[in-house]
Amino acid sequence: MAGKTILILGGGVGGIVTANALRQRLGPEHRVVVVDKRAEYVFTPSLLWVMVGWRKAAQITKDLRRLLQPGVEVRRAVVQEIDPERAVVRADGEDLAYDYLVVALGADLAPEAMPGFAAVAHTPFDLPGATGLWSALQNFQGGRVAVLVAATPYKCPAAPYETALLLDDHFRRRGMRDRVEMAVYTPEPAPMGVAGPAMGQAVVGMLQAKGISFSPQLNLTRIDPDQKTLIFGNRELASFDFLAGVPPHKPPQVVRNSALANPAGWIPVDKRTLATSFENVYAIGDVTAITLANGKPLPKAGVFAHGEGETVAARIAEAIQGATPHNQFDGMGYCWIEMGSGVAGFASGDFYAEPDPTVPVPRPGRLWHTGKVLYEKWWMGEGLTRTAAGLGLRLGSRLLGIQASL
Repeated sequence: MAGKTILILGGGVGGIVTANALRQRLGPEHRVVVVDKRAEYVFTPSLLWVMVGWRKAAQITKDLRRLLQPGVEVRRAVVQEIDPERAVVRADGEDLAYDYLVVALGADLAPEAMPGFAAVAHTPFDLPGATGLWSALQNFQGGRVAVLVAATPYKCPAAPYETALLLDDHFRRRGMRDRVEMAVYTPEPAPMGVAGPAMGQAVVGMLQAKGISFSPQLNLTRIDPDQKTLIFGNRELASFDFLAGVPPHKPPQVVRNSALANPAGWIPVDKRTLATSFENVYAIGDVTAITLANGKPLPKAGVFAHGEGETVAARIAEAIQGATPHNQFDGMGYCWIEMGSGVAGFASGDFYAEPDPTVPVPRPGRLWHTGKVLYEKWWMGEGLTRTAAGLGLRLGSRLLGIQASL
């Protein structure tokens, strides 16, 4: 059998999982190539811990090659063009031909898309932003703290609410919570709305229990950095002394310019197979557009990129080995909600359920925080087995009567 080349664009969660699974399933005559512009991988679920000083940048970064199986090729390059009709990708001026393509380029942060955001907002959504936010907290002595969702869609639906809860915990630890007024502003009707109204009510309850106000359905039009004011479409204003925000997100430019993209710039795929409209071309993770049975989009979250990557790797391997691909993505997902003081909530459910996703309301506990710590250590390769990493998660799942696995 002639060797095949599988090209994977992006070295995030989805790209790493896909590459490793393919390398394990395929013989050495087949090439598995990851193309990424970065030399290092950042474990993004821990950015919120960097934000409050629980982690340093070096603890959540790792050379990308060290997270990939031996035999996976890594090409550090910027993807400039994707041509699925010719089965070619252009990267740093070189044409790379492929037999199978997996696009896992994620979603780009676009703070410039919201006037005033870059000038005054701190964001935990990338490593420079999280470290900068922690630095800014050292000089904050009290006042109005606003946690803002600038626009939808965005990665990790729980993140802005975790941000508020962890900042609350930070101020309490410093003995200054009585000098801080906290509020969350979002265009969403409710937190994590795709998971159902009960989930939204539970998260609002978490905020209110900490004295954090919640203001939904506010569409931000701009931020006035000089007056430190949020200006919403209905002309409502909100002032702040410290602003932590989720910046607007956008599809990568190279994806928007390709034949793969829909009018919004994302890549529509079959929700079960992750196949695009082009033969032997798949897309996974945040770059995709998947519509659920209730008409809402599948959230952009690493857990889905992980599961989708495993599905795509299995389907490609089966096709190369002459079998009919049968693996399908089941829509199962889970999410931690960090609340501070070593406590976290956890939710796991079927996002492909009809007519709506079935996601039980999380019950907070210390076990869930421990489970996330172990998961971080396993993912970063700190000597834990996959079984050990899932110990807290699985034990808690049994206690609460929900299904969860690693």
